[in-house]
Amino acid sequence: MSGRQHRETEIARRTRARGLAAGRTPAQIAEEIHEACESQFGTTKIKSHRLSHGIALADVIEQVRALFECDAKPPPGIGETLLSAYESGLKRPGPEYLHYLCTVYRVEPSALGYDGPCICGHGHRAPGGPAFDVAERVPSSVEAREQRPDPPGEEEPPHESQEDENILRRALLHLLGDKPSMKPEGPVLGAIDGIRRRMDETLVCATVSPAMLDQWEEVTQAFGRQYTTTAPLRLLCDVVLELGAVRNAMKHRQPIDLQERLCRMVAQLAGLSGMIMINLGDHRLARSFFRTGRIAADETGDRALRAWVTARESLVPLYYGDAREALNLAKKSRDLAGATPCAAQAMAPVVEARALAMLSGTDSKKEIVDQAKRALARARNAFSHIKGDEREDMAFGYTERQLYFYQGDVLTKLGQTLEAEVVLEQALDKYQDHILDQTLIRLDRAQCRLIEGDVTEALEVGTEALRLLGPEYRTDFIMRPALAFEQAVMQRDPGHPGLVAYREQLRPEPVAGEGKAGA
Repeated sequence: MSGRQHRETEIARRTRARGLAAGRTPAQIAEEIHEACESQFGTTKIKSHRLSHGIALADVIEQVRALFECDAKPPPGIGETLLSAYESGLKRPGPEYLHYLCTVYRVEPSALGYDGPCICGHGHRAPGGPAFDVAERVPSSVEAREQRPDPPGEEEPPHESQEDENILRRALLHLLGDKPSMKPEGPVLGAIDGIRRRMDETLVCATVSPAMLDQWEEVTQAFGRQYTTTAPLRLLCDVVLELGAVRNAMKHRQPIDLQERLCRMVAQLAGLSGMIMINLGDHRLARSFFRTGRIAADETGDRALRAWVTARESLVPLYYGDAREALNLAKKSRDLAGATPCAAQAMAPVVEARALAMLSGTDSKKEIVDQAKRALARARNAFSHIKGDEREDMAFGYTERQLYFYQGDVLTKLGQTLEAEVVLEQALDKYQDHILDQTLIRLDRAQCRLIEGDVTEALEVGTEALRLLGPEYRTDFIMRPALAFEQAVMQRDPGHPGLVAYREQLRPEPVAGEGKAGA
């Protein structure tokens, strides 16, 4: 231990001894240690709490590991080096580790020097005092004073919006465990829709700093980047919690320039939530989120943003409803975009082509094929005029790999298998981080082989596609085309031996013990 560390420890030890003698709680002692040592040694709040308990790094680590064990979770990766980095301010604990550190010290994140509520959504000042029992060093009168319950009425019952956010935080904490659920349950869906409804009310009836707006905009863009790499329900909890934070800032009307930026973020976050809901297979909530996005986008007057929300909304009927409705929404998006170079200019004609292909099927007449191909040509031309940053954004922009994928999907549905195979192979080569689209591309390739009459190879490709799909991604959105492919094979060759392997991947046996986590 260096001389500087020794002096810091000595001051903390004396402060702790005086505090215990005076009957102060560990949390109060931690504040005193922070006040005495912060200016001289840069002592952080989280370190002050460890010093207030008079324990070593190893003691905290063992307590965290014990809590993980009590929650039936695998041993955490946290060690003395990582905890030391937290205490020195070099790193910030993630949501899960922060929750357990708050539990260890029986305080909220703000007491440890971190903004925002804990991911679990409830307080950590549980009855029984601090996690590290110091009763043997504290007089009985002090112990009784520390364990005395808070006076009634000090804590107000949570507001409806806070309760919804707490439900999502608890869901998020569960998803961080080793057995994440792949489908949202009723209370989670209710909380998600509750936050969305209150956002609608705020938009209809409606001073945040520019710096905070900058931060929210960065977070929104980061969520867009995570769209291709994060499990849908896990990302949805983060996005909707952020939507709730933005709503709180919009409770009162802001200056016009700030209000417009807030509305833009709401449109993007609500649109992204709708996109995730499509992936989760809930078309009702997807439509609701897109409606919220349209209300917010209309407030901005930005044609490109309004067109983007409408183009994304057109995917709901494309996957779950009437292809004619998708066609109409795509045309509406194209009209909204007008001559403005934007993502919707490329996205809308692709949806048009896909809707046309779905309406006509693989036995399409030549005029339908030509019409769909003209729409794809318009999409390629519009894509060449999109700004550079939008061409790299999978969520809020439109990328080259999306163009390849959807072009291949259209050609497959039109029965143009030779062209489709080439384009789908190029698309699969470009998708390295988005398992959902990889699976859809592989199922399209399997469909091409089936159309060509090679049932064996079609089943092999389809089986491999499902084998690579993790359980958290097996939502209705993915399983619908997988089931449709099974039916198409049944019509061709119901007794084909390859169906056995395909069905094993389509309907895998549940893992022993699965589903008992919430019991």
